[in-house]
Order: sequence, then C-alpha cells, then structure tokens
Amino acid sequence: MTAAFSILGRGRAGRALAEAWGDRAMLLPHTERPAGLVVLAVPDAAVAQLAGHFPGRCVHLAGSLQLAGVPCAHPLTSFDGRARDWAGTPLAITGAVPDLLRRAFGDLGFVAFDLPEELKPLYHAAAVLSSGHAATLWLGAEALLREQGVALPGRGLLPLAEATLRNIAEHGAKGRTGPFVRGDEATIARDAAALPDGWRELFLSLGHRLD
Repeated sequence: MTAAFSILGRGRAGRALAEAWGDRAMLLPHTERPAGLVVLAVPDAAVAQLAGHFPGRCVHLAGSLQLAGVPCAHPLTSFDGRARDWAGTPLAITGAVPDLLRRAFGDLGFVAFDLPEELKPLYHAAAVLSSGHAATLWLGAEALLREQGVALPGRGLLPLAEATLRNIAEHGAKGRTGPFVRGDEATIARDAAALPDGWRELFLSLGHRLD
C-alpha cells in the first residue's frame, strides 16, 4: 500500500502518529523531501525553514506558531511516542488543512475545531498550564517530600492526580477540593509556612487564583 502522506520528524509526536496511521503515513527524518502532503512534526524553530520546501502541501503541529500560508493542526495531547486512545481529543485547526489530513486525524479520534490565528498563543499557553506546568507541580511536590525523606508507598501522588482530574471531569469547578476551597485559613497558613520561599509564593498565588 502506498502511503497517502508523509510525516517529517521522528520525535514523540511523529512516532506516535506514524504508529497510529500505519501504512497511511510514511515517517521520515526532517532531512527528507518527499512528494505529496507532508505533516511537519518538528520543533517550532524548524517549521518555517522546512515549510519553505513544501509550499502549499504541508501542515505543521506547532500550537503557538502562526505562519502565513502554512496551515496548522495541533493535537491537544501529550505524546509519548506511542499510539494511544485519542477519542475526544481536541484538534485545533488554523488555516486550510487538507481534507485528507483532517479525515486522517478524525480517524484517530481527534475532534477538530477552528482556532483563529490571533488566539493561538493564548490557546497554547492554556495548554502549557494544564500539561507542562501541571507536571512540574506534581513532580515538584514529589521532590519536596523526597528531599525530606518522605517516600510515599504504592503509586505515590498519582492516585491523587487521577482522582483530581476525574472530579474536575465529572463536576467541573465544583470538583475542586482542598483548604482554599473550604476557606481553611489555619491549614493554608500552616502549609505555606512549611514550603521554601519560591514554592510558598506559588502555593498561595495558585490557591487564590480562582477566588
């Protein structure tokens, strides 16, 4: 079977999508110059230069980057290099993404929506807050405990993370729990005092962000 399009870039996104699409897509290093439609699964800084080699026939995946004449399809997920269940995952579309590629993403479960180019940075910042920054908070919390000799048994903080996401998914803002929601100032003060300065400021700022 001849591939319907190519993916340039062998990072986590490129490998995951290539595995999921199978024979429909050909995964290539970014140095290749294939014919036909091309998905640029490369770092943001490399998109503009590579796009110049495929005028009118490439799509990039960079959520924050806007290039004139180069459409974008940004999957709102965190790739790990393997095909996953992406059912219901938003796909931000900016510009004229070819129908063949829109259908290919849809076949993997992604749900496309149109994102105006002027809102791309805000959209991507929200994505970073809910993914990269959330991961930093969980990993940082684990490090704070580890530095004081506290080794959580079992799966550590992961059950709490999973329960938190489940509550938010099921109840929205009402699924948020903890001392800031309860207005428990004594507990907040005690907890804040136990943290290093930088973490203390972040703890209080985030805790009061939705007040």
